[in-house]
Amino acid sequence: YRALEKVLQSLSPEQVIEEVKNSGLRGRGGAGFPTGMKWSFVPKDSPKPKYLICNADESEPGTFKDRVLIERDPHAIIEGTIIAAYAIRSHTAFIYIRGEFAFGSRVLETAIEEAKEAGYLGTSILGSGYDLELILHRGAGAYICGEETALISSLEGGKGWPKVKPPFPATHGLFGCPTVVNNVETLAALPWIIERGAAAYGALGTEKSKGTNLFSVSGHIQNPGVYELEMGYPLQRFLEEDCGGVANGRRLKGVIPGGASMPVLRANEIEGVRLDYESLQQAGSMLGSGGVIVMDDTTCMVKAAGNIARFFAHESCGQCTPCRGGCHWMEKVFYRIEN
Repeated sequence: YRALEKVLQSLSPEQVIEEVKNSGLRGRGGAGFPTGMKWSFVPKDSPKPKYLICNADESEPGTFKDRVLIERDPHAIIEGTIIAAYAIRSHTAFIYIRGEFAFGSRVLETAIEEAKEAGYLGTSILGSGYDLELILHRGAGAYICGEETALISSLEGGKGWPKVKPPFPATHGLFGCPTVVNNVETLAALPWIIERGAAAYGALGTEKSKGTNLFSVSGHIQNPGVYELEMGYPLQRFLEEDCGGVANGRRLKGVIPGGASMPVLRANEIEGVRLDYESLQQAGSMLGSGGVIVMDDTTCMVKAAGNIARFFAHESCGQCTPCRGGCHWMEKVFYRIEN
């Protein structure tokens, strides 16, 4: 909590926002929107309470980096949440955790109690006069609640249905009040940025994709797991050298670089591709939430696509017709081809 001490003792909320803007940190939940800019949209003069929500509803297939942070380093998330809440002048913050993360929610509950006892949460934190209450809320296992407006609907007690934007959560969020929703990994990066400075973080990565990113690697790969890489790291080198190559001596057929809802790259399409927002977009896919799913030459792509379609059909919140009906039709089409 050294970064939090630094913030409360020597930085104003505006200075914290400026520091995060200068670092170039972008949201790690999938959209990649600049974090400091997102915070600056919150109106300073609003008479309504402001809310900060940590999005721990990690439900994208192939993504498990937030779970590792929750279970192994909960205090980094809590410290980052407090720093973000201070920056937007919020006095009530929430961690919305995926319903299936039963162990992770117990870890976070314990960590929140420890932080309270140490004086990092509650009234006048570290004697600064700044108050913050942090509430852990467990979801009910709906994929759609990873989307920020659906998460807000769920947190309000309603169905996890996304809201039409605009208005955006920054002005009309939780209970109609100014709200910022940030991903677990985004918030966990804040203490490092505050402690070492925006320039040190900005020196890592590429011109437009700064810092490091966590990648969850699964599938037909020798060394699966969570890897922290500097943005712009070559994808082919990462898979072949760091992850030990395709398992069982098989050949690579395809790789999904950012979670199940991102386009697949064929084996001949990954040469020269780098792990950052711009390079992957140029290659025809997206960085998303960094869920790298590796498929070898035994994979039936129709069956794989059908499996993904079945997931999205099952997880559709049913609010809009194209998804409510379309996902089930896609599943049927793939099932028909497969059989």
